[in-house]
Amino acid sequence: MKAYSLDLRQKIIDTYFEGGISQRQLAKRFRVALSFVEKLLKQYRETGSIAPLVRTQQTPTKLKEEQLSVLAAIVEANNDATLEELRTLLHRQTGVLIGRSTVDRMLQKLNLTVKKNTTRHRKTERTSAKTTGRVLAAGSRYLGKRSDLH
Repeated sequence: MKAYSLDLRQKIIDTYFEGGISQRQLAKRFRVALSFVEKLLKQYRETGSIAPLVRTQQTPTKLKEEQLSVLAAIVEANNDATLEELRTLLHRQTGVLIGRSTVDRMLQKLNLTVKKNTTRHRKTERTSAKTTGRVLAAGSRYLGKRSDLH
């Protein structure tokens, strides 16, 4: 989510210090969360700054390189598995339990997809069933004509 503008932050601070308005009313008036107003005021009191805090350290990935390679191997062996099934298989093989959304993020990191195209599969099944039926019908007609020749 994008940080609120400095202009909005300054308006909230100015309105609060003019007095006569609660934090809850401020949040309602400026259509922001109460928790945002609380954090903004706390930050202003402690640092004197209203600038959005910059994230200094990226959260490390949940899986190490060897666990990512295990996940890639699992996907290769079970390319039709759901995220939940992949999660369970990864837990069995590595002992690391992660959420379905984390499995999805790790697959994106590996540039792997497990999306199923059920429409294409259904269409292929219907087409192959129709084709099989036609072949059988044509074959039986052919056999019928052939038996007439004998």
